[in-house]
Amino acid sequence: MEEIAVSKNFIEQIIDKDLEEGYYDMVHTRFPPEPNGYLHIGHAKSILLNYGLAKKYNGQFNMRFDDTNPTKEKTEFVESIKEDIMWLGADWEDRLFFASNYFDQMYEAAVKLIKKGKAYVCDLTAEQIREFRGTLTAPGKNSPFRNRSIDENMQLFEDMKNDKFQDGEKVLRAKIDMASPNINMRDPIIYRVAHMTHHNTGDKWCIYPMYDFAHPIEDAIEGITHSICTLEFEDHRPLYDWVVRELEYDKPPKQIEFAKLYLTNVVTGKRYIKKLVEDGVVDGWDDPRLVSIAALRRRGFTPESIKMFVELCGVSKANSSVDYAMLEYCVREDLKLKKSRMMAILDPIKLIIDNYPDGEVEYLDVANNMENEELGSRQVPFCKELYIERDDFMEEPPKKYFRLFPGNEVRLMNAYFVKCESFVKDSEGKITEVHCTYDPVTKCGTGFSERKVKGTIHWVPAPYALKCEVRLYENIVNEEAGVYNEDGSINLNPNSLTVLRECYLEPSFDKAKAYDSYQFVRNGFFCIDSKDSTPEKLVFNRIVSLKSSFKLK
Repeated sequence: MEEIAVSKNFIEQIIDKDLEEGYYDMVHTRFPPEPNGYLHIGHAKSILLNYGLAKKYNGQFNMRFDDTNPTKEKTEFVESIKEDIMWLGADWEDRLFFASNYFDQMYEAAVKLIKKGKAYVCDLTAEQIREFRGTLTAPGKNSPFRNRSIDENMQLFEDMKNDKFQDGEKVLRAKIDMASPNINMRDPIIYRVAHMTHHNTGDKWCIYPMYDFAHPIEDAIEGITHSICTLEFEDHRPLYDWVVRELEYDKPPKQIEFAKLYLTNVVTGKRYIKKLVEDGVVDGWDDPRLVSIAALRRRGFTPESIKMFVELCGVSKANSSVDYAMLEYCVREDLKLKKSRMMAILDPIKLIIDNYPDGEVEYLDVANNMENEELGSRQVPFCKELYIERDDFMEEPPKKYFRLFPGNEVRLMNAYFVKCESFVKDSEGKITEVHCTYDPVTKCGTGFSERKVKGTIHWVPAPYALKCEVRLYENIVNEEAGVYNEDGSINLNPNSLTVLRECYLEPSFDKAKAYDSYQFVRNGFFCIDSKDSTPEKLVFNRIVSLKSSFKLK
């Protein structure tokens, strides 16, 4: 039997080579978020890539919080990130780590560099360090403190640890090359004084390692083989390699960069989202108009849809942007055969069947999903008074309008043919009732075929309907004008949220709970809001409409 060639991305090709040459015995990856905000759709790509590689190669996957900067980190963010990653299906089992648990080892690593003559304590201010660093075209200048003796550096660094200096008074710098064409290698700061309470270590430390120094040490301590990160760290790789080489780790990890996942017309920057939250534009980091993982989950996206999206985007070395419509396509594809197709009226108008017996109710058998018989069926009550969508009736319809208008006949979905006989308006001229007659022989499922109708509309039984609130979303930014204004503020779309407070559902929704999702016939896919919905007042978020211009190539 002929073998089918499997295409591998460039990261898998590197891993295959490393395993074949015996450089590593197994694959060990990690996802190392900083707990300074909520994760977004771009992080999902990194999570699923790192976890997927560990699984594909029967290796190990670590979940590690890179919590070396206490100025921005919160326990709230730690818990939200853990919840997001578990929801996506990346199971770290018992391999949960915190960079802050390695602070003692990082301190000893810094001492080792000092003893090797590879690090020194510097008294320059932050502004002076920037001035001495040089530019992309001009080399930097050596600090006047660069040639301190090892003994003096050892004593000063210990004094830094023992709380003898103020914030910013002294830093520890790696001694590399102030003339390097890579600015990251021009004696970077590796430790600074910072009197901040840490969410994990409390007040034990008043000095903290810098990210570029801490990260390779964390990877090496945990035995990570392939440190997979995004392209902005490519220029930092020489420093990463310098750290693990100078600290003499056996079989150190290998950093590999891949392109970020960019979505068009969305806000992912943490400082921008933080301002939206603080200004009350959104109701939190999980507002369904955002693309944080928590927001996507609250809106009704599924882990499977996000995995499909990430797989369609692929892994490459070239940055590019993906249309948000592609993410919507993925959730439609995932939900269309999984979810029941239920009847809900978002803009109600009452329909009264004048010749239907008063007080009578019959229960109609309705398929939950015509494309998936495994979802079974349900019983929906039918009676004299119903709600229909307001735009399913017109007093003076245009050509090719096949729904209700005076004298026209349509099918009520899963029920009977009805013919519009009259309608009622209120004092302001708004239509409040549509009066019809029904033909009892046209009941759905009886095989009636004497005449045809061109229109079918959905409905809910008025006496049994459940009232609910429905939230319709558009992009939070004005897509035509671009994401940001000239002053850097977000160009907000004033119509990003529409709240419909008088919507009606068929009674089959009586057991709906948070995160349950459904297809509302002819209206889209909707999800029970996890924050605001209660059994007494159901609140639905529209996940996505039924149609899109996006086509999978």
